[in-house]
Amino acid sequence: MGDLSGFWDRTPRWFVIVAGSFVGISLLSLLLRHSIITGAETTMWKFAAVHFAGYIFFIISPVEILYIHMLREGHDAWTLFGVAMGTALLAQAIDYGIGLAFSNTLIEKIIGARKYKRNMRRIEAYGGWTIFFFCLFPLSSPIVVLVAGMIRYSWKQVALFSIAGLALKYAIILLLV
Repeated sequence: MGDLSGFWDRTPRWFVIVAGSFVGISLLSLLLRHSIITGAETTMWKFAAVHFAGYIFFIISPVEILYIHMLREGHDAWTLFGVAMGTALLAQAIDYGIGLAFSNTLIEKIIGARKYKRNMRRIEAYGGWTIFFFCLFPLSSPIVVLVAGMIRYSWKQVALFSIAGLALKYAIILLLV
């Protein structure tokens, strides 16, 4: 194998942090999901870890099923609701921050300046409702939040619509189960 010392000198720190987080969270999520599926006891800590990982943009996971499973096992509904909301919002804040790390130049190179400006106007007009809709249903809201960060959509708006959508979704599940 060749000398890797030059690689680390040229690799941005954010890339190492994101790549390391990706590997670590993915492995943790897979291990915890496996233990839950095989029938091991589902603790609130396991739920929190899997739920958090499910809201990181690169791990698409139907965490609502785990929420229902936990309710049916008899876990305290209000504690479960709080943990679900807290872990989802923390993960979405990370998604938003990763989106902010992308520069406008990089975004324009990826999707093109014309498309970027056209989509920016649409998101400014409907962005909040899009975030609400994606948080309300088991859709990939973390990706929408990542894009909101990329286009510099207001974090206050992202948080407001995320809280509203997530709270309504988990309250409906709570009432139905």
